[in-house]
Amino acid sequence: MQYNEKMLAAKAKLLERFKKQEPRQADPNQERLPPGQHLTNGFPVLDLGVKPKFNPDSWRFKVEGLLEEPLDLGWDEFQALPREKQTSDFHCVTTWSKYDVDWQGVKFIDLAAMVRPTEEAHFVIAHSFDGYTTNVPLADCLDEDVILADRLYGEPLPIEHGGPMRLIVPALYAWKSAKFLQQLVFVAEDQPGFWEERGYHDRGDPWQEERYG
Repeated sequence: MQYNEKMLAAKAKLLERFKKQEPRQADPNQERLPPGQHLTNGFPVLDLGVKPKFNPDSWRFKVEGLLEEPLDLGWDEFQALPREKQTSDFHCVTTWSKYDVDWQGVKFIDLAAMVRPTEEAHFVIAHSFDGYTTNVPLADCLDEDVILADRLYGEPLPIEHGGPMRLIVPALYAWKSAKFLQQLVFVAEDQPGFWEERGYHDRGDPWQEERYG
């Protein structure tokens, strides 16, 4: 997989800048904008430079690992799952935040009810069609606003924002909201993903400024 080397270098440089700063903390019940963030009216596009082509006839989404009922779905089957709309704020580790983003798709808690994770499952590893991976604690995935989104502001999710379907975990920095989602694997032990292996924080809570490991 040929990634955007300039973008990778820029993110590595940004990580070094974060390491020189003292992380701050904030209470999401008292403030809306996490520390170190600024609001944007746009919706910046950040990815690894690979935008996988979408073919609804061959697209597959798998949910595997420590489950009672694994899933292997085609596009039409995914579209037939129970669907919800939700609005949440979006916080990127590169210091921009966007308020009130409207998503539509399948809520993670509804998906979890279908696949029934075993008691041994404590983490979810997201795999993307561009080779990207990221790790998320199962407890964070079970928040009410976590969604597998395939629509943005009422329209099909465009490829630049991770279409046809992506994970959205509003409580964590956006690198945890994997674009081009292909597979979710429920595991017992933590498995750092693409950015976590490159020095970014294992969890990524914006209210604690968990930007680096």
